[in-house]
Amino acid sequence: MQSSSPTSHTFVSLVEIVAKLRGPEGCPWDKEQTHNSLTRYAIEETFELVEVLEEKDSTENSDKDLRMKEELGDVLFQVLLHAQIAQERGAFTIEDIIQTLSEKMIRRHPHVFGTEKASTSEDVGKRWAQIKAAEKRDSGTSSLKLDVPPLPALQRAFKIGKKTESLKFDWEDASGALLKVEEEFAELKEALDEDQEDAIHHELGDTLFSLAQLGRHLKIEPEQVLRTANRRFEERFNLMVELSMTDGLNWEQMSMEVKDTYWVKAKNIINSQKKKNPIS
Repeated sequence: MQSSSPTSHTFVSLVEIVAKLRGPEGCPWDKEQTHNSLTRYAIEETFELVEVLEEKDSTENSDKDLRMKEELGDVLFQVLLHAQIAQERGAFTIEDIIQTLSEKMIRRHPHVFGTEKASTSEDVGKRWAQIKAAEKRDSGTSSLKLDVPPLPALQRAFKIGKKTESLKFDWEDASGALLKVEEEFAELKEALDEDQEDAIHHELGDTLFSLAQLGRHLKIEPEQVLRTANRRFEERFNLMVELSMTDGLNWEQMSMEVKDTYWVKAKNIINSQKKKNPIS
């Protein structure tokens, strides 16, 4: 009996696979999906890819490229699913997506596909901003308006700052941003002292926003360093738990002082390991 599974592994065959998954004899789960229901998976798959991309290369992490390839495929699958759903309702096709992207890349890179010159990435960035502004004018959208995409909140705060920086509404340097952080933190402390719930929410948000702007002035992406801090905390916490269990302790019965002792022990072990193997 001849197998109904595709044997070629090209982009065209992948598009056909996705179409079959959505077809009458396809997968019940895939057939049920909509643009809206797939939203969570677009976010999850993208962040799983980011997790792999940010891992440091080391001899202990030799399968990174394999996992990167797999996560890139998962992201591509989401693109193809949306394209297939759009095609089914007569909106656009994967070919339309490719054409729109190709035209945009050519239009926004006149130093590659045209006669303009750009010798540095800064030159490219300035020209890119000018082209985007022209595109907005042509569409009737004001280039002065904040049209930052709906990113994760900390990343969006960073992007808002980049936009206002280009519009000349910004501190001159990091010291000005740091003063703003200190000002917002003082207001947060005041709200905490007065136990004003609405004010606490307000001032905590302002403090986080100001920290994002400080990161921008320091040329540090706040979302990225927070992801790194999250992973660092998780690594230490998991080792702390492991060490306490090895010593036969019951986590539920441990005092905060004992937990702090194991936290410091875990931190010292990890720091010692990194000194021995700095690339890991």
